[in-house]
Formats: sequence, C-alpha cells, structure tokens
Amino acid sequence: MALPTLRPLPATLLAVTTLGVVAGVGLSWGLEPAYDTLFNALFSTLTVAVGALILTRHPAHTIGWLLCALGLANGLTAELPQGWGLRAAAESWPGAATAQWLGLWTFVLQGPVLVLLFLSFPSGQSKRWVVWPTTAATAALAAGWALDPDLGRYLVDGRNPYAAPGLPTDALFAVGLVALAVAMTMALVDVVTRLRRSAGVERQQLKWFTLATGFVAVVLPSATALWSLTPLVHPLPLIALTAWPVAIGVAILRHRLYDVDLVISRAFTGAVLTVVLALVYVGSTLVIGALAGRGSPWATAVSTLLAATAFKFLYQRVRRRVDSRFRPAHHAALAAIGEFIEALRADQVEPEQIVDALRTALDDPALELSFVLPPGTGPLAAEPDDTHETHAVRRGGITLAEIRWHPRTEEQRRLLPAVVAAAGLAIEMARLRVELRQRLDEVEASRARIVAVADEERRRIERNLHDGAQQRLVSIGLALRHAQHQVGPSAAASRTLDDAIAQITHAIDELRDLAQGLHPALDAGLRPALHELATRAPLPVNVVATPERFPSEVEAAAYFVACEGLTNAVKHARAQHVVLRVAREDGRCVVSVTDNGVGGARPHNGSGLTGLSDRVAARGGRLRIDTTTGLGTVLTAEFPCAS
Repeated sequence: MALPTLRPLPATLLAVTTLGVVAGVGLSWGLEPAYDTLFNALFSTLTVAVGALILTRHPAHTIGWLLCALGLANGLTAELPQGWGLRAAAESWPGAATAQWLGLWTFVLQGPVLVLLFLSFPSGQSKRWVVWPTTAATAALAAGWALDPDLGRYLVDGRNPYAAPGLPTDALFAVGLVALAVAMTMALVDVVTRLRRSAGVERQQLKWFTLATGFVAVVLPSATALWSLTPLVHPLPLIALTAWPVAIGVAILRHRLYDVDLVISRAFTGAVLTVVLALVYVGSTLVIGALAGRGSPWATAVSTLLAATAFKFLYQRVRRRVDSRFRPAHHAALAAIGEFIEALRADQVEPEQIVDALRTALDDPALELSFVLPPGTGPLAAEPDDTHETHAVRRGGITLAEIRWHPRTEEQRRLLPAVVAAAGLAIEMARLRVELRQRLDEVEASRARIVAVADEERRRIERNLHDGAQQRLVSIGLALRHAQHQVGPSAAASRTLDDAIAQITHAIDELRDLAQGLHPALDAGLRPALHELATRAPLPVNVVATPERFPSEVEAAAYFVACEGLTNAVKHARAQHVVLRVAREDGRCVVSVTDNGVGGARPHNGSGLTGLSDRVAARGGRLRIDTTTGLGTVLTAEFPCAS
C-alpha cells in the first residue's frame, strides 16, 4: 500500500522534528540509559507524524496542528538541548550548563497545548478562553522552576546560571503547578462528560482518546513509584506515551475500522487478571515460604501452579463480566446464541430455529438465512436483493449458508462475525438436516415414480393379454365350434372338439385372472374389488370395508396389500379364516389383513412383505406387522389421503 503524500507544511514540521530528534539522540547516545535517550525521541517524532497525517487528510483540523506543535516543542526544546548539554559536559564543549538548563524546564511550556488538545478533541472546537489562564499558570510554573537556585543540583556544575534569588520562585512554582493541575483536571473532566453525552462516531473517537489518556494517567505514576524497585517498569512510560498519539490518529482517521470496545474490554480484563494473579502469586509465595522456608524452590513452583490454575479458572469469567460492562451489545448477542446452543444440546429446540436466535442476537427481525446446498439437491438461496447486505457463513472451508440482513448501525455490523462464529455449529446442523430432508423427499419421489411406472407396465400387459392372447383364443374356440358343426354328428370328433374348446375356455379364464392380478379392476371402488378377491380365495374371507372412494393410487396400493396379505395367509400361515378391513382414520386410509394362522411372519430380503413395504413407503405410507407364533398375524398399512 502506497504511503500518503504529506502536505508541504506538515511535512516540513516532521522533517525539522526528525532532524532535531536524530541530532539529540546522536549527541546523548551512550551518556544516559538507552531508554531515556529514545523516550522523548520516539514520542516527539511519532506525535508530529500523526499530526501531519491528520492535516494531510483534514488540512484545517485543530488536533493535527496541536499534535505537530506538541511534538516539535518536545523534540527541539527537550531532546536536542539535553543531548547537547550531556555531550558538551563530556567533551568540554561550550554552553553545557545553558543547554541542560533549557532541557530541564522547557517541557513545561507544553501544558497549554495539552489542555487545548483535551478540550478540542475530536472536532477541534473548544473553549478557547481556557488557554489564557492555562498559559498564565504555565508561565508562573516555568518561571518558578527555571529561575529556582535549587535547579542547579541537576546541572553539570551544580549551579543554576539563571537563578533569581530575590524572586519568590517557590511560590510561583506552587501556584503555577496547582493552577495547571486544576486546568488539566478540568480538561479531563470535560472529556469524560462529553464521552457520556456523545453518540455514534464522536463516542467511538472519545473512547479511543479516553482509553489512551487513562492508560498514560495510570502508567506514568505507577512507573514513577516503582522505578527504583524493578527495571521491568522502565519501558512502560515509553509504551504509554507512544500509544497516546497513535490512539488519537486512529480515532480521527480510522475509527470505523477498529472495535475500541474490544480493546477496552481486553485491556481491563488483562489488568484485572494481572492484579489478581499477582496477589495470588505473592500471597502463596509468602505463605508457602513461611511454612517451607524462605527461598525454597517449592514456594516458587507451587505459587506458579496456583497462579496458572487461577488464570484458567478466572479468565472466561472475568472476560464475560467485563464484556457485559464495556461491550453490552456484544455480550448480549453472544449470550443469546449461547442460550440457543445450550437449549439445542438439551434437545429443547430444533437446529432450524437458529435463524430466530440470529434475529434476536443481531436485532434484525427481517434477517434471512439461506442454506447453500450441494448441486442436485435444489437451490434454497433467495434471489439477490440490493437493499440488503449479504454475509457468507463458512465453516471448515465450506460455505454453509448466506445471511441477508439490513444492519442499522456500525456496531451491528461489527457484531456479525462473532455471532456467526458462535452459531456456526448450529447453522451446519440445520443445513445438514435440510439437505437430508431434501434427499429423503427425492428418494420418496423416486420410489413413487418407480411404482407408477410399474403400474403403467402392468396396465400395458393387461391390455396386451385382453386384446391379444385372449382374443386369439376366443377366435380359435369359435373356429373349433364352427369346425364341429361342419364335421357332423361324428361322436368321436365332437368329443375331441368339445375337449379342445373346454381347454381354450379354461386358458381364457386363467388369462383373465392373470390380467386382473396384474392390475385390479377398481373402477367400482376398493370395496367391490375386495369382495371379488374374497370370492376367489380358497378359504373363508370376511370383508369389512368402507364404501367411500380413495385416490386411485391409494386404492391400487391398498388392494395389493390385501392380495399379498391374503396370499401369505393361504401359502405360509395355513390360516382357516381371514378378515380384510378398510377404513378412513384421521385422514388416512387404513388397510388390515388379519388371519388366525401359525404366525411368525417376518419380512426378509426378496420376500413379498419386503416388496410390499417398499410399495407402501413409495406412497408415503407405513406398514406394520403384528404377529405371534401360534396366534396369527395382523398386517396393517396406513396411507395418507385427502379428506
């Protein structure tokens, strides 16, 4: 990505600051700790750079000019004089005392700039009259500090060359310090007040500024108090003061791209955990050290273990509590998804209800969730709509679904990735269930088509038998009867022809029965067809059937159930009596075949009952077999049908 081209004046200020800082670092390098050398240098350069970027984007923005002034003043009046003073004292150059003297007090002049920056952020509009009292307080503080004879103890020769013994420097210093502290406090209170009253973009900007300022306000006093106790705190002021101008730049230039609430939440969580774990570690070390002896390795080992255990136990709990305070919308959204996931695990909701949970979490009642299914299962995605935003839901590298919604705020839009990540498992489960249902629907439709094709093939064979073989046999019978009349009264020939005609008649009857078995004649309804079936059975059959009609495909399937059940009762059950029942119950056609045979009927691969079960399922029905050895069998089929 190309760097932005700075405007001429901000670029010049940055170049001057950089040259001054580089010169100051070069002069003081090796004469003081490295972090002291880099401390002001990095702060000055970074502050002017952020100001220059702001002025490049917004040429008249007050905050940009204030940052440039702050960094330039710090670099040229603190870093450069201090470096010259240290090097001049070491190399016996002239002006060592004066340079050191300037470096010790000129940083105070930045006070009015800081107060004005606090009051102006983020828009640049402020109460300008506050600058004059702040400037007066700064002048008193600077005079009391710069002209104080006691300042000499910080100089190389131990003497302040510009001391004013007759001037009440202590009083000036005290009055100026108190007045400047009051001004800074009022400016901070003004920032907090505006933060509480603000909304939208201004609120996000003030959050960034308040977070960075609060970090500096906590770190600097803490580091000062602990400076001589541990070297670990020495880099903290540098980190804090470096983060401050960066946060200002982010707030003004890129506030929409970063979730400041997340930063605040994680920072506060880290601070709380650090304090708690430090207390646990120190307390356990003291207790175990008192028991096992000071310096015992057991004290360190056990304290570390307790701190690690406490971290694992507290981290999620502290983060949830902090999120509920600093990120209430984020916390509420994830809580809604979490409650749904728990209900899903308890089998209290269906995975498909995840869309309602997403609507609640994202506060969008019109949100739509369209599943992206594999090819061949039928598209479920909605038509494109330019009025809604879309978001692809991916899990394991696979696109599961697409969310179509209409976010009203930037905060809603930032919530979406976290909510989708939390709901990913439920969305995947819902998609799999939808895909499975579609596959099952396709299987049922395929089975229905197979049955329909088989029925049509039976009708074709029936027509061929009736119109072909049967008609030829009838014609042959008539021809033989005609030949019998032509032969005359010959007894032998007449008997032979009578036998042939009888065989042909029997063949015609068998073909007729075969044709009716291929496809039953249900023109008059299911009840008459069952009565006709009962008359052809070799055992008593009682038919109890409703006279009402059902859809033709249901009547055909029910008839085949009755035929198969009756055939099994005759061939396998050795039954003495069979009852055929047909009734409508709760919008379903219920067919049952009850026999008093030996029982023990079980469907197995290739059996008639297995094929019958497939035929019933193809019509969306259900087949049930209730049988007990020695007590008979009840075969029941239920078919959905229109009421």
